[in-house]
Amino acid sequence: MKLIIATIKPYKLDEVREALTEKGVRGMMVSEIKGFGAQSGHTEIYRGAEYTVNFVPKIRIELVVEAAQADEVVKTITDTARTGKIGDGKIFVLDVEQTIRVRTGETGADAI
Repeated sequence: MKLIIATIKPYKLDEVREALTEKGVRGMMVSEIKGFGAQSGHTEIYRGAEYTVNFVPKIRIELVVEAAQADEVVKTITDTARTGKIGDGKIFVLDVEQTIRVRTGETGADAI
């Protein structure tokens, strides 16, 4: 099993969720986060005053899938979230040793 952690632009969330649902992904965790990468924030003007925004709003998606499905899920997220502009996000893929569904006690792929 693989844990896929993706950071994307907030307005891409619904599009990514729909694309993943079509690919058979049954669940995910979503968090609102702030961060910066290559863009290192930006400057904005509010009521005539200039200020620096150091952390940019992002969405963090976490999902666990079977190893055989991981490449397809990563490609789906990449294709759906890409705008071609700086700040599109990152995807991390990690191994998962064990999964347990708390309600039923199911383990492994049955718990996904």
